[in-house]
Amino acid sequence: MLFVRSFLVLFLSCMTITINLCFSSNPSSLRTLSVDGHFSFDEVHHAAKDFGNRFQLLPLAVLYPKSVSDIATTIRHIWQMGPDSELTVAARGHSHSLQGQAQAHQGVVINMESLQVHKMHVYSGNYPYVDASGGELWIDILRECLKYGLAPKSWTDYLHLTVGGTLSNAGVSGQAFRHGPQISNVNQLEVVTGKGEVLNCSEKQNSDLFHGVLGGLGQFGIITRARISLEPAPDMVKWIRVLYSDFTTFVTDQERLIGAESTFDYIEGFVIINRTSLLNNWRSSFDPQDPVQASQFQSDGRTLYCLELAKYFNRDRIDALNEEVGNLLSQLSYMASTLFLTEVSYLEFLDRVHVSE
Repeated sequence: MLFVRSFLVLFLSCMTITINLCFSSNPSSLRTLSVDGHFSFDEVHHAAKDFGNRFQLLPLAVLYPKSVSDIATTIRHIWQMGPDSELTVAARGHSHSLQGQAQAHQGVVINMESLQVHKMHVYSGNYPYVDASGGELWIDILRECLKYGLAPKSWTDYLHLTVGGTLSNAGVSGQAFRHGPQISNVNQLEVVTGKGEVLNCSEKQNSDLFHGVLGGLGQFGIITRARISLEPAPDMVKWIRVLYSDFTTFVTDQERLIGAESTFDYIEGFVIINRTSLLNNWRSSFDPQDPVQASQFQSDGRTLYCLELAKYFNRDRIDALNEEVGNLLSQLSYMASTLFLTEVSYLEFLDRVHVSE
């Protein structure tokens, strides 16, 4: 396993890598570094904020890299300063940190979204894949791949996160029971290590680094490029929600669906507590199978359990799809009055959380 003297920690919302490296608080040596991008020493206040809004730690500088070499040069420079300094470096993606991990008090924040590497490349032949920057958002990868009728196999529920961030954690959503998390669908990585080396790695090349970085919480390097496996994308999604009042029944049905040979393409469960007029809120996106019973359902003050299900399909097989979904639903023990369904495009389904915001 590659030994990295610097200590890198990726924050669990999949957006940040924090590196405790050797440096002093004097920015003068940073000003002399030759980079394609630039350092900002004045406009840094935005880098002291994140999604959690609990910490406001002002950095010394923000690096806006245009190339991978900018990141490598900066980290190598800091590494070579030796063990007597105390600078922290945080790689900031889409700033969805909750605990201030995208911030670096009197340190350096690397704005990963400014990274300008080669254009996203989609290979549509046998064993299709997409090459994308570590600072690329998953929503942009989806849009580009759909132009070729392709899409990554596994997702996070929120697509406005960076590639490097989620792959350094795991990347889990309702497709993981079938395809594994996002880290199980990566062919190759480009990584900047804590010494400032730029290395390619895969199952066969630098495999220890490859497996260490994927899901490694940033302890072995910063992901600057990823080659992600693709599959044919469906046209549409049959999107379903059902409710349970009994937890045991809820998890029994969920486990049955996950273990079945023929099942939904997306299966995820969550708990809902004291949501007033819950089903009325659902009507803005879904149609109740039984509108009368749904209108009489009382959710106030109750703890309920929701199964969110999806079946992917192409428009030319809608009849077979409806029959298949009906057979699957007939095996479940949800409350009959809470069955809500809709049909949306594949893009609309995957980006549903951002839209609901």
